[in-house]
Amino acid sequence: MGFLGWRLISVAFAAVVFFHGCCVSEIAPNYTFVHQATTAPKISYYDYIIVGGGTAGCPLAATLSEKYNVLLLERGGAPYGNSNITDLTSFGASLSDLSPSSPSQRFISEDGVISARARVLGGGSCLNAGFYTRASTQYVQEAGWEGRLVNESYKWVERLVAFQPPMLQWQSAVRDGLVESGILPYNGFTYDHIYGTKVGGTIFDHDDHRHTAADLLQYANPKGLTVLLHSTVHRILFRTKGKKRAAAHGVIFTDASGVMHKAYLKKGYKNEIIVSAGSLGSPQLLMLSGVGPSAQLKAHNITVVVDQPMVGQGMSDNPMNAIYVPSPLPVEVSLIQVVGITRFGSYIEAASGENFAGRSPQRDLHPLLSLEKSSERRNPEDISKAGEAMSSPGDLEFRGGFLLEKIMGPLSTGHLELRGLNPNENPSVTFNYFKEPEDLQRCVEGIKTIQRIVESKAFSKFRYEYLSFQMLLNMTATYPVNLVPRYGNTTASLEQFCKDTVTTIWHYHGGCQVGRVVDRDYRVLGVDALRVIDGSTFNYSPGTNPQATVMMLGRYMGVKILTERLASVEPSN
Repeated sequence: MGFLGWRLISVAFAAVVFFHGCCVSEIAPNYTFVHQATTAPKISYYDYIIVGGGTAGCPLAATLSEKYNVLLLERGGAPYGNSNITDLTSFGASLSDLSPSSPSQRFISEDGVISARARVLGGGSCLNAGFYTRASTQYVQEAGWEGRLVNESYKWVERLVAFQPPMLQWQSAVRDGLVESGILPYNGFTYDHIYGTKVGGTIFDHDDHRHTAADLLQYANPKGLTVLLHSTVHRILFRTKGKKRAAAHGVIFTDASGVMHKAYLKKGYKNEIIVSAGSLGSPQLLMLSGVGPSAQLKAHNITVVVDQPMVGQGMSDNPMNAIYVPSPLPVEVSLIQVVGITRFGSYIEAASGENFAGRSPQRDLHPLLSLEKSSERRNPEDISKAGEAMSSPGDLEFRGGFLLEKIMGPLSTGHLELRGLNPNENPSVTFNYFKEPEDLQRCVEGIKTIQRIVESKAFSKFRYEYLSFQMLLNMTATYPVNLVPRYGNTTASLEQFCKDTVTTIWHYHGGCQVGRVVDRDYRVLGVDALRVIDGSTFNYSPGTNPQATVMMLGRYMGVKILTERLASVEPSN
């Protein structure tokens, strides 16, 4: 197979696990409060200013608008109405779209792993694989959250965006293979995080349309919310004169035409600016605004408001490794529906479908046609039989799927640094994948579990008997999934396979962690009237997939802020 063929397969893989379209439904809600930033006044005033209309920002804004006047600033556009990415069978378009108007913005970590950040109202929930599952009870307790309000907030989210998946043949075989492989008990369909095998929720409805955090704006009070699209916040403004501590009081943002606007907080001692710009955007914006490591800020000629050395620290990304398994039978198009929650710290998931990269007349699109590269463990006759089995007219379709493992945590951490003063420019980020030996061991155990699934009786009709698991490893190892330098034989050991084929499932977090940058109420340490509420505050990723918990957190903190504010007595002037 030529490089183009492998490139298409790797694009297909990424499309399966993440870029499954970004439109939440075919019919856009009638949001009278959503406007282009070009229509905004040069100066405006609000009770709350939220930077980032993503997975946390949308539910947070909807909640606060119940009682107060809220401005929600989103640097991207609306997720509705893009026919190329609406249907479940049409995904991949957003991945290949590298234009400035794309809902995804590609970045490459210093580790050499290709990743992406959202640039659209609804954030990562518009781009991910759609799996919906809650955090564990232990996670909630360790975060110090109130269990009753957490459950109420999850249910508030689920009423609009969570569904039970259809569970067709391929995903059912993965489920049964997990159970046969010892990932027990089988817990059926549930949103809860429980050891064993389960069917989780999905944000795709029964018509295969995506629902996202942007849909949660249906809860908003239209008179209390203003959403400005294509509004890029350059920095937060602070008052320092006559104050013991700097206090946030406004933001500077530009619209799509490059025109500068200012939004300020109204007078009121409880009014706040809340940053919900994601794990790259939130620490980046704090630094651009003068809150961060003083040496780094001075190197970029940024006036230091607060020397906060922990901003940008603790960056983590849950490493993901996948095995491509070609199928002799057609398989359904499916994203993540089943998960095996192991006791050794790895989560096993799967996705499948036909030619995600688009139909192509090139026969080298199918990885089976490259088996001669890894034939040392099979004789030529076996390989020939496997190739002949795919020689029907249907062999030009992408038949098969990916079994993947993602480790919990992780324990390995890195850091984020500014590259420059442009907020649209990606910062430099290092995740240090597998720096901690325990992370690497969890990956190895996850790959071993995938092998048991592939070789299980339950999964047998969806694999070629001629292909050993070693051949699948060898085949997968040839995919150009990252830019990590390779030395020697990738499949000489599972440890080396994990290191060489590491990629992302886009669950990166950190940079504004609780206890280091923000307190338990998500207030930024050392300044007033400023919070960060999003995944950048996580010390480790919640559950198997974080989006449900990020949406929950937006609602949860919105309710807490309202409750505490309404119970307080505002001092008289």
